[in-house]
Amino acid sequence: MGYVTGVQGLMRDTLLSDGPPIHVLGAGPSGLAAALTANRAGRRVIVHERSSEVGHRFHDDFQGLENWTTDGDVIDELAALGIEPTFDHTPIRETVVFDAHRVHTYRSPQPFLYLVRRGAGEGTLDSSLKAQALARGIEIRFAEAGRPLPERGVVAQGPRGSDAIAVGYIFATHAADGAFGAMSDALAPKGYAYLLMTQGRGTVASCMFDDFHNRSTYLERTVAFFREKVGFDMQNPQRFGGVGSVRVPKTARRGELLFAGEAAGFQDGLWGFGMRYAMLSGSLAARSLVSGRLEDYDRLWGERLGGLLRTGIVNRFIYGKLGALGYRGLAWLLDRASDPRALLGRLYRPSLLTRLLYPMARQSI
Repeated sequence: MGYVTGVQGLMRDTLLSDGPPIHVLGAGPSGLAAALTANRAGRRVIVHERSSEVGHRFHDDFQGLENWTTDGDVIDELAALGIEPTFDHTPIRETVVFDAHRVHTYRSPQPFLYLVRRGAGEGTLDSSLKAQALARGIEIRFAEAGRPLPERGVVAQGPRGSDAIAVGYIFATHAADGAFGAMSDALAPKGYAYLLMTQGRGTVASCMFDDFHNRSTYLERTVAFFREKVGFDMQNPQRFGGVGSVRVPKTARRGELLFAGEAAGFQDGLWGFGMRYAMLSGSLAARSLVSGRLEDYDRLWGERLGGLLRTGIVNRFIYGKLGALGYRGLAWLLDRASDPRALLGRLYRPSLLTRLLYPMARQSI
C-alpha cells in the first residue's frame, strides 16, 4: 500500500509537464512501464527500441505473471501503476507438479500466477503495453539499434547475461486447459520443466540453470515426459528459446542512467518469474526521474525488490545444491500447506537464514 500511495501522491503533486522529455531505452515491459509512469506525471516520453516491433524476443509463448510474493493481487498492483489489464491473462488456481516419485496437485483460492503470452501478436503483454503507450501519446521509435545512450533516462534493454535458459515449443492443441510442472534434473538441470495449455494454445519447455549445451536433449525428454504423463496433442509446433540474467546489483544507477528489469539483473533467482519485477522497477525508475531525485532509485527498488531478489538467489542456491532431495522437500512442504500460494509467499520473505546464506549464494550465480 505504501508504494501505491507514493505513486498516486507523485501524480497529484508533481507538475513537471514543461520539463525535458524522459528517454527510455527498450520497449519491453520494464521500459513501457517506465514510460507509462512518467506519462501519468505529465511528462513527454520517448521510447527507443532497437528492434522493429515489441516482443521481438518472444514467439507467442505462455509465461507466468507471478502472484504469490504479496498478499494482494498482481493485477491490482499493476493497475495502481497505470498498467491496464488489457492483455490476455488466465488465472491459475490449480497446478499439477511431478517429482521423481509422486504427483502433487496444488490449489489456492487466489491465483498462483496468471498465464500471459509474450510477443507482438494481439492480446500479448507486449502488444497491449504498446497500445496503451501509444494511446497516451507516448512516442516509440523503432529500429534504433545504433542509437547512443542518452545522458539521462531509463535503460531497459533486456538481459545482459544468460544465467538460465528456456527452450520449448508453442503449439495448437485439443487438450484440456491445464498447468503442469516437473522438478527433475533429467528434464531441466537445477531448474524445472513446464506444460501450459489454455484455449487451444500450449507451451511446453525446459527451464534450466546448467548444462546448456544439451538443451535440445532436455527439451525432447520434456516433451516425451509430459506426453506420457498428461497425454496432449501438439499441432504445428514451433520451437522457441530465451535467456535470463539474475543479479542483485550494488547500484542500478550509472550517473543519470537508471537500469530497470533484466538490464539491472532484476529477476527471480529461483523460478525466473521476472515480469512483475521488470514492470515494478521500470515504474520506480520513472518515478525517480520525474521527481528529479535520481538518488532515490536505489532505495526504492531496494525496499520493494531487494529482499525478494536476495531470497530468490538463496532459494536457488539451496534448490540447486540439494537436487532431487530439495525437489521432494519443497513438494513435501507444499503438500502440507493449507494454502500453497501463501507458503510460496513465505518462502520468498527475507529471513535470518537469507542474510546468512546470501554472501555464499551470490558467489554461486
